[in-house]
Amino acid sequence: MKNLIIDIHAHYLPKLLIERFDAHAATFPGVSLTRSDKGVILKFPGAEPTRPISPKLSDLAERKAWMQQNGIDHQLVGGWLDSFGYELPPAEGLAWSRFINDCMWHGLAEEPRFTPLATVPLQDGKLAAEVLEEAMARGFGGIMIGTLPKGQGGNLDDAALDPFWQRASDLKAAVVLHPMFICGEPRLADYDLVNAIGRLADTSIAVSRLLFSGHILKYSGMKLVLCHGGAALPFALGRLIRNHGIAHGKYSDPRKNFEAMFFDSCVFDPDALDFLVKKTGKGRVMMGSDSPFPIGDPAPQKVVLDCSLDEAERTAILSGTAQQVFTLRHDVCCQPIAGEAPGKA
Repeated sequence: MKNLIIDIHAHYLPKLLIERFDAHAATFPGVSLTRSDKGVILKFPGAEPTRPISPKLSDLAERKAWMQQNGIDHQLVGGWLDSFGYELPPAEGLAWSRFINDCMWHGLAEEPRFTPLATVPLQDGKLAAEVLEEAMARGFGGIMIGTLPKGQGGNLDDAALDPFWQRASDLKAAVVLHPMFICGEPRLADYDLVNAIGRLADTSIAVSRLLFSGHILKYSGMKLVLCHGGAALPFALGRLIRNHGIAHGKYSDPRKNFEAMFFDSCVFDPDALDFLVKKTGKGRVMMGSDSPFPIGDPAPQKVVLDCSLDEAERTAILSGTAQQVFTLRHDVCCQPIAGEAPGKA
């Protein structure tokens, strides 16, 4: 096992996606890309245009400097959830996912500090399984999926997605589950509450369905990783267990399903991280930053070092568990900047 400090929750959108779009647009006609002085915006059927693509999503030089400053050797990078295009018809979704994955792969081919996570056309379970298998065979570290498989709705425990979950289990794939940019709830319209609390509500609802449906235990080969410390689920676990108890066996045991998942450390608060590890048990939490977004953790090692865990558990969070959960690229390494030693916070 390599002595690497690993960030398992980050986002990347390759410049190649914009550069190659026009040449491939005929294969996914439902996707539009608009360039203007305000930035680049994507549009999918039935959905509002995305936010302008943040330049930070593609700026690897700035990212590597930030990683060096924070003692991070390696980063697993998923895509930008706004760009996943789950609203597309299945055939177009298939083409779009493959296009994103190609751009991710080629954009990071010469960047051994980053292992890419693939996207899949989650709107169709069979096609998602197909792309997942392609990605794992190619060498992706796992995949990142959103909570709303229809883009504007849908449930992850839908039987139509069973082929995807089964393939993820068969391949022992790491599946990072990330909330989506949900809107439409009027109470989230102020104070940037979509980011502050809306995403946590989204994860909590989507994963509660998986806990009660028993998906995590049924498809036990996969490694399901929740972002943002599992949202409200660690704190609400007792309530979920109580709900299971009064349902008299109608649902799967949420505690057993919860104990089979993995979590990132992006909670910002040492006390919260202590609580998360206590609820999950050892070897279930990994460091995550949510970079390069403003709401991400600007110093993700700090919360790990400031909590009351022992040295072995800190080492597991910072390095060991990630190397067991994800398939890191075969040429994984870190490249120190200005002679500084890697892995030092």
